[in-house]
Amino acid sequence: MSEMAMPDWTCGEPKIVYQRCGGCGAVQYFRRDFCAACGSEELSTLVASGEGVICAETLVHRAATAEARAHVPFKIVLVDCAEGFRMMAHGAVDLAIGDRVRAGFTQFTGQLVPFFGKADR
Repeated sequence: MSEMAMPDWTCGEPKIVYQRCGGCGAVQYFRRDFCAACGSEELSTLVASGEGVICAETLVHRAATAEARAHVPFKIVLVDCAEGFRMMAHGAVDLAIGDRVRAGFTQFTGQLVPFFGKADR
């Protein structure tokens, strides 16, 4: 299996993957065939620890689809992950900016999605 094909939560596997450039060391969350920082094709695909810190959060009260309305209210968070990339995900409703978090996974509208909760201290 090529590294580009390593399954993650978007394929139903409970893990978050990211890429690190062998040329410049940059990390990127969205998979690409090249490094967004330097253009190198020398990329490694790695599994993230799931640890991070909340940098933004919002509580959604009006969902766009009937399926999502069943989950209202739900929290969407931006997480600065320990590996150096930022990702958007679902989170516990009690999360606030600056909270240390750890990823788990849950079902949302029939799909597996990352779900962040407060990390054990």
